[in-house]
Amino acid sequence: MKVSNTITPYRNVYLVGGGIASLASAAYFIRDGKIPGDRITIFEEQPIMGGSLDGFGCPEDGYVLRGGRMLNFSYVCTYDLLSFIPSLTNPAVTVHDEIAAFNKNIKTHANARVISNGHIVDVTSMDFSYKDRLGLIELMAISEEKLGAKQINQWFDPRFFETNFWYMWDTMFAFQPWHSAVEFKRYLHRFIHEFERINTLAGVDRTPFNQYDSIVKPLIKWLQAQGVKFEMGAEVTNLDFRRLDDKERVERIHYKQNNTKKAIELCTHDLILVTIGSMTADSSLGSMQTPPDVILNKAGSSWKLWHNIAERNPQFGNPAVFDSHVDQSKWESFTVTCKGTDFFDLMEKFTGNVAGTGGLVTFKDSNWLMSVVLPHQPHFIGQPNDVTVFWGYGLFPNKEGNFIRKRMADCTGAEIMTELLSHLNFNKVTDQILKTSNCIPCMLPYITSQFLVREKGNRPLVVPEVSHNLAFIGQFVEIPEDVVFTVEYSVRTAQTAVYTLLGLDKQPTPIYKGVNHLGVLFDAAKTLLT
Repeated sequence: MKVSNTITPYRNVYLVGGGIASLASAAYFIRDGKIPGDRITIFEEQPIMGGSLDGFGCPEDGYVLRGGRMLNFSYVCTYDLLSFIPSLTNPAVTVHDEIAAFNKNIKTHANARVISNGHIVDVTSMDFSYKDRLGLIELMAISEEKLGAKQINQWFDPRFFETNFWYMWDTMFAFQPWHSAVEFKRYLHRFIHEFERINTLAGVDRTPFNQYDSIVKPLIKWLQAQGVKFEMGAEVTNLDFRRLDDKERVERIHYKQNNTKKAIELCTHDLILVTIGSMTADSSLGSMQTPPDVILNKAGSSWKLWHNIAERNPQFGNPAVFDSHVDQSKWESFTVTCKGTDFFDLMEKFTGNVAGTGGLVTFKDSNWLMSVVLPHQPHFIGQPNDVTVFWGYGLFPNKEGNFIRKRMADCTGAEIMTELLSHLNFNKVTDQILKTSNCIPCMLPYITSQFLVREKGNRPLVVPEVSHNLAFIGQFVEIPEDVVFTVEYSVRTAQTAVYTLLGLDKQPTPIYKGVNHLGVLFDAAKTLLT
């Protein structure tokens, strides 16, 4: 059923990028802004929607998940969005209700969060020194202005990065020691309620299937039912601006589609939202026989477009801060499609977790700092009963493996699987597992670029003061207190953009702040002292 709309019919909305930020924006324009769906157009240069929240493949050729994500009860914007989107598998319930029911039945409690020398590490203690504890408390108390452009490793001693806490925190959120201390501080505040259970990941919410099937597909279906137009294979290359009453107004959108250059003229009341930057831009897939490439020529449009826009006004941010340090922002993921359950059976026996009830299994001795997670099966809609799928990643793809004496970046899928099986001491079944596995590695040059050290102004506001009809959405805009590298951040930018540009008497869903709850602070303090 379509949402009833009563707003002026002559306003058009253009959304650049087909990720969750654009999809959420379209949904809020329809629900809260009363914009008719057929007045909304989404441009996506790829043949598939979803942006970084994608999932694709088949059992014959192998499934692919470029990234891995977890949800949390504190994702209030995300759950608000999903509260009015019907489930793909059961339209009688919402996606939010479907996720809630799933997590009520399939509870996460990791028994093997960290592995060393083939054995499960007891991580009930965070392994903090007195100085580590003091450093964390001081970091949470200091202002972002005073922290400035500090890296995490400029705040803590080297020993901090050998604690149980760090191995769990950095692999759960993908932090590196050289990342922004400000971003790390934000995470400490934002997820303080998860501090006490970081060793079990019991606070993690998951979707019944991968997030593309469980979130993106039903959202696209709902938007299509509202009449939203999807321009696929459309690469937006630039915007034309005109200065109007001390404001920058977008007047024209330039894009390429089917090798043809096109342009759209914006009318007086039209709006445009642009997803700037991309965590998964220029990603490259390998195979069981070949490693992935490292693409550095910015083949995708997201970074190039932001550079073009940023030249217009300093309020539009500085993309070079984020896309010019690939050695500090890349890591490599891999998706493994298995025929049968042999590997899953071995992992269940080793960890004590049935697939879907554990969390990341991190190998602290791994030179690649490799982690894997076995989700509830099936992980893809239509996945055959005799096929299982899991995902993993390595934070240090430039380092040589412990068993395969090659950089992870130079390894084939078969070599990555061999390294994994060796860390698990599953050597006796390596040949058997390799025969029934298809490991597809994926190189991601910009995957943690949003964590890089930055200064005020490098990330633009969702709606810059100088903007007339333009908003920025996604992971590379500035929202005080919330944290990037989450679905929640993208959805919050969508709410902010829609409500601000339309001048609605409505605010984004307030951020959950565990620091305001005495019980949360008490539990965090107990964990800090263990």
